[in-house]
Amino acid sequence: MPRKKIGLFGGTFDPPHIVHLILASEAAYQFGLSRLYWMLTPDPPHKQTQAITPFPQRLEMLQMVTVDNPIFEISRLEIDRPGPHYTVDTVRLLAEQQPDSDIVLLLGGDSLRDLPTWRLHMELVAGVSKIGVMRRPDNSFDMSALEEKIPGLTGKVAFIDALLQNLSSREIRRRVISGEVYRYYVHPAVYDYIEANRLYRKE
Repeated sequence: MPRKKIGLFGGTFDPPHIVHLILASEAAYQFGLSRLYWMLTPDPPHKQTQAITPFPQRLEMLQMVTVDNPIFEISRLEIDRPGPHYTVDTVRLLAEQQPDSDIVLLLGGDSLRDLPTWRLHMELVAGVSKIGVMRRPDNSFDMSALEEKIPGLTGKVAFIDALLQNLSSREIRRRVISGEVYRYYVHPAVYDYIEANRLYRKE
């Protein structure tokens, strides 16, 4: 019986936006995923100095954008265990829970570049079958330099093809703060939630 393929898409999702959804759906299609787990990070180790929207509100927004796709599921692997949360530990736990599945780790371009600085990065790369990289239009990579630091990485990396614009959660927050248009860069339910709860305002 062929092994299933499951995707792991982690982030703070503050807020989730349409590019997250485009990339997740393209990854599910291009890798033939039977399930894509959205791994909402409660307390990201690399963002300790940044102001982050309270976890319950980020979770509510993520539930709004994933509820109508049967392949999408919000994982509780990091929600239900104490931090700090490192991807290598999450991958190991997911592999224990899903021993009949191959794990496809989904990363943004910035994360791929920073991968040599991640905790136990060699073990992390060895623990997944593929690394799907969701690059932005302005991303460029020196794969040979990354391969020198993490031997075997090139064979695991596959770039996801998608029609994208250079959109980020940071840009959404900036637009809200400055009063610029952002309505159609997020799911309608997320837009309504941000407005109703006055998220990302200075006051």
